[in-house]
Amino acid sequence: MSIQITKLDSTQADFQTSLHTLLAFEAGTDEAIERAVAGILADVKARGDAAVLDYTNRYDRIPDGGAASMAAFEIGQAELQAALAGIPAAQRAALEVAAQRIRVFHERQKQELNGFTYTEPDGTILGQKVTPLDRVGIYVPGGKAAYPSSVLMNAIPAHVAGVQEIIMVVPTPDGVKNQLVLAAAAIAGVTRVITIGGAQAVAALAYGTETIAPVDKIVGPGNAYVAAAKRRVFGIVGIDMIAGPSEILVICDGTTDPDWVAMDLFSQAEHDELAQAILLCPDADYIARVEASIARLLPTMPRQDTIRTSLTDRGALVKVRDMDEACAIANSIAAEHLEISAEHPQQWADKIRHAGAMFLGRFSSESLGDYCCGPNHVLPTSRTARFSSPLGVYDFQKRSSIIHVSEAGAQTLGKIAAALAYGEGLQAHARSAELRLQAGTDTQ
Repeated sequence: MSIQITKLDSTQADFQTSLHTLLAFEAGTDEAIERAVAGILADVKARGDAAVLDYTNRYDRIPDGGAASMAAFEIGQAELQAALAGIPAAQRAALEVAAQRIRVFHERQKQELNGFTYTEPDGTILGQKVTPLDRVGIYVPGGKAAYPSSVLMNAIPAHVAGVQEIIMVVPTPDGVKNQLVLAAAAIAGVTRVITIGGAQAVAALAYGTETIAPVDKIVGPGNAYVAAAKRRVFGIVGIDMIAGPSEILVICDGTTDPDWVAMDLFSQAEHDELAQAILLCPDADYIARVEASIARLLPTMPRQDTIRTSLTDRGALVKVRDMDEACAIANSIAAEHLEISAEHPQQWADKIRHAGAMFLGRFSSESLGDYCCGPNHVLPTSRTARFSSPLGVYDFQKRSSIIHVSEAGAQTLGKIAAALAYGEGLQAHARSAELRLQAGTDTQ
């Protein structure tokens, strides 16, 4: 079966309109899902463990008549270590190397996030104190696919940040536990693993139950029910983001093997039918070669139907005037993953302002970043890279301002504060500052 992928040319009069249409994605809200999630959240808030137990037995089809108590859903550290010991040696080695690289990157990141103080001439001390969150929840999808890499990417920066308790929730439909996910939890330093999922798991983490303490923040991807639940509990707890479909944008100067670029486009298109894969290139002949590679390689892909739908509905091969224009378009798209597959990638990277992650040079395939390069693979989607950042140590920390005003400092700052407070009509604010002025006068 052939594939019809959209082809655009930046010199066309309707190019911007066509590009806007291609990029348009409205996650929207499904009213039935919203109603169901609202009911589940309210039920868990009211009934705690009993509600979580009911929903998990029902939705995850727990065998043998279902679990009798929440204790059945807890996976202890011994079982996590057994899973680590039981997986194939090659998988264990890969997990351990990936975890180490992720840890090293995030430890370096933490060094850049230290607090600070400085002392003014009058003795006033100002600064910022950085402290970790106490407890976080990590949602790991279960069911159709298992993502041990997501366990590493979410748990390790939390651990590096100094979070004392990391609670991982993961659904186990039909009671089937994924050993690779459990092994990743063991390596990443997860504190507790509870085999629950869906909106009920989000509710349990946000509100707390008899057996699950409420967390400060919930991170990790999930289905539409999980996304709706995270959106609703935001404000009670922090969340990382509401992630949209996966995206890859490749800027290529025409010097990379076209098979490599075709496979890089596939690597995101295989996630799901709504994923987006786009190529920007100034060389029309090269674009034709990539299109030929796509047609030849697609039938070899186990997930070819998903890739075909993704590329047909949301993919594109775009002819641009030059690499400078490619960078300008890339800034407008603000893609989750941006590959700059070129002879001199840094000169083009210097022109990029908006991207979740940049992969520079022809050997930097996005797939390496998904698993083991070190930087986090939890990235902003749907153009939110214009104002959002990858998940990192900073997501598991908070900052407190430090203000230690000296007696001399209060004489200067008090006059300024009082003038502004009177201007705002807040007399108590002004008098609070002025009382310190009087105290300073009395001690002179």
